[in-house]
Amino acid sequence: MADWWKTTADNILKVPLKSFNKQFSTTTVRAGSQLTVRDALNAAIDEEIKRDDKVFLLGEEVALYDGAYKVSRGLHKTYGDKRVIDTPITEMGFAGIAVGAAMAGLKPICEFMTFNFSMQAIDQVINSAAKTFYMSAGQVPVPIVFRGPNGAAAGVGAQHSQCFASWYSTCPGLKVLSPFSSEDCKGLLKAAIRDPNPVVFLENEIMYGTSFDMSDEAMSEDFVIPIGKAKIERQGNHITLVSHSRYVGHCLEAANELAGQGVECEVINLRSIRPMDEETIVKSVMKTNHLVTVEGGWPQCGIGSEICARVIESQAFNYLDAPVLRVTGADLPTPYAKQLEDNSFPQTHNIVGAVKKSLNIS
Repeated sequence: MADWWKTTADNILKVPLKSFNKQFSTTTVRAGSQLTVRDALNAAIDEEIKRDDKVFLLGEEVALYDGAYKVSRGLHKTYGDKRVIDTPITEMGFAGIAVGAAMAGLKPICEFMTFNFSMQAIDQVINSAAKTFYMSAGQVPVPIVFRGPNGAAAGVGAQHSQCFASWYSTCPGLKVLSPFSSEDCKGLLKAAIRDPNPVVFLENEIMYGTSFDMSDEAMSEDFVIPIGKAKIERQGNHITLVSHSRYVGHCLEAANELAGQGVECEVINLRSIRPMDEETIVKSVMKTNHLVTVEGGWPQCGIGSEICARVIESQAFNYLDAPVLRVTGADLPTPYAKQLEDNSFPQTHNIVGAVKKSLNIS
C-alpha cells in the first residue's frame, strides 16, 4: 500500500495540474511574488518548528521520503528525526501518540496521508483530542493540528474521495479549517499550530501544485490569518456565492463568466468551517438578496446545509428574494470512471446554472 501511494504521489508531482483560470494557473514559483500551495504549507511548518521547540511533525513518510505529496520536503534534513518523525502505518497509533504528546505540553502536527485514513483514528480525534479540555475542566489543553489532503483527488475511488469538513465540524472542541489559496494555507496553518485547541486542517491534493500571488506581508514569518474569519475574494451586488477549498476557484470562474452577462457575484471564501464567519455571510446576503453555496461534500448535512440554516435563522432571511440553493457533490459513492467522477463534483457550469436559477434569468 505504501509503495502504491508513493507511485501515485510521484505521478501527481510530474503531471501539470489543470488551472482554474489564468489568474490561478500552475506556474514556476518566484520568491516574493508567487508560491505553490505545497510550498506555502512547507514554509508554515518550517517557520513554526524553528520558532517553537515544542512543535514537531509526525506521520507516514513525512521525514525520509519528504512527505507523500512533498509538503514536508527538506524538513527532516534541517531539523532531524526528533522534530520530523516517520511513523508506522497505523493512524490510530500515531494519532494517539500525537494526542498524548499534546496533553503533555508539546505541539504536534499530525499528518494523515489522506483524511480518508483519519477514519482509522477518529476515536483519537473526537474522543481524545476534542473532548479532553472540557472533560478536564480546562486543566488539560490539547494543542494539536491534524492535517492532510481532504476530499476527492483523481481516480482514487469511492473510499478515498470524501470531504470531511462536515464530519469534523459537527464536533464541539475542534476547530476546522479549509484553505483555498497559498496565502490561506500559510497564514491559517501557522495560526492552527499556535492555537491551544485541536485543529483539523483540510488541504486539497489537487491544489498542491497550484501557484497563487503572495503579498509581501504573507511572505513574512510573522504572517498569521485569524481563525474564524472568511475572505471576500470578489465583490458583487447581485448574488452571494459561498464556498471553501478548491471550489472557491470554481466560484471565481463562474463569477468571471457571469460578469460578461451583467451579473456581479460576491464570492466568499469561508476558510474557517468551525468557527464559521456567519457575520460576513449575513452581511453579504443582506446586500445581494440571493445565496448559492458550493462544496465538494455530499448534500445531506453538508456545509451548505449549515449555511442555509444560519441564514434562515438570522436577520438575513427577510432580505432573501429567492430560496437558498446548494451546489454539492453527488449523493453517491464517488465513481472510479473519470467521466462519472468529473460529473460527481461541482463544475463551473453547475454554479452558473444555479445562479441563473436563483436570479430567474436564462
